[in-house]
Amino acid sequence: MLANLSISKKFTLLLSLVFLGGVVISGFVLWQILQNQAQREITAKGLLLIQTMNSVRDYTSNHINPLLADDLNEQPTFIAETVPAFSAREVFEQFRQDKDYQEFLYKEATLNPTNPRNEADSFELDLLERMRRDPNMKEESGFRTLSGRPVYFIARPLAVTSPSCLACHDTPETAPENLVATYGPDGGFGWKLNEVVTAQMIYVPAQEIFNTALHSFLLVTGIFVGVLAVVILVLNFLLRRYVIRPVSVMGGLAQKISTDEMVAADLESEELTVIAGQADELGQLAQLFKRMAGEVYSRTEALKQQVAQLHIEINEIKRQEQVAEVTDNDFFRDLQTKAQTMRNQRRRRAGKETEPDDPPEQE
Repeated sequence: MLANLSISKKFTLLLSLVFLGGVVISGFVLWQILQNQAQREITAKGLLLIQTMNSVRDYTSNHINPLLADDLNEQPTFIAETVPAFSAREVFEQFRQDKDYQEFLYKEATLNPTNPRNEADSFELDLLERMRRDPNMKEESGFRTLSGRPVYFIARPLAVTSPSCLACHDTPETAPENLVATYGPDGGFGWKLNEVVTAQMIYVPAQEIFNTALHSFLLVTGIFVGVLAVVILVLNFLLRRYVIRPVSVMGGLAQKISTDEMVAADLESEELTVIAGQADELGQLAQLFKRMAGEVYSRTEALKQQVAQLHIEINEIKRQEQVAEVTDNDFFRDLQTKAQTMRNQRRRRAGKETEPDDPPEQE
């Protein structure tokens, strides 16, 4: 099928296939790059949120707790607002009121939490154990399934860095009575100084990353395909103008030569003269083709004259042969003899008629 197409169509088809392959390959690479870029952007946003939550925790520890320290021991019910994790969680819930962040989740996944809502699930427990074993592990991110849907998570280890934390989390006997009364003697105890006990988790719906990457992918791909389409059109136009048109002109002249329809005016046509005037390879080819066509035309005309002269000679020979066939026989020779005899007789008679009378004899 490809062999039956014109050069222009072949070029357009092959170039389109090359560009299509380029779009597919570059699109795959671009998708990976954009997805990684989206992950980095979401990670940076998640880390910023974690840092914000840490600021809330520090503010609660350094400002709220001292103000409520006296009331804390006197209240029959534990004041949860004095717990940095509780404050961070509540602030984040307020933060989620923004529609751009309402699908985000924040959790301080803990091995042995005071508040059950912070208890680590199996995935978080495994992550937390790896953080405890590896002190150099400062950050973890990736995908997981949460509540039946894919999410992207960012996690950082959180260690007990202040001795004041052990006032509530050392043993039930040393913890505030209202804390034990509110949450029980089983959760949130046995912590050690500088020990990693929590993984700060930010969860982002995976669709958020895919949507961000897809938006950029469609934008870049649209621009890329548009540019390629324009490039194909421009290249096709230039190919037709500077390659196919000159070749077509020379091809048409060659067709006339093959059918013996070329005249001298064809060699001096404006199109062929313009092409032959170019300095590129096609111009050089047109010059050689024009010279060759001129020589072919001259030889053809000379051959035509020779053929015409040969026809004349052949006709003369045929005429002589036909005459010879007629005259070269006994009958014709007999006729010639008889005709000659008759001509001789006519001459003699004519001669007698024209002889003068004999002069009289002299006595």
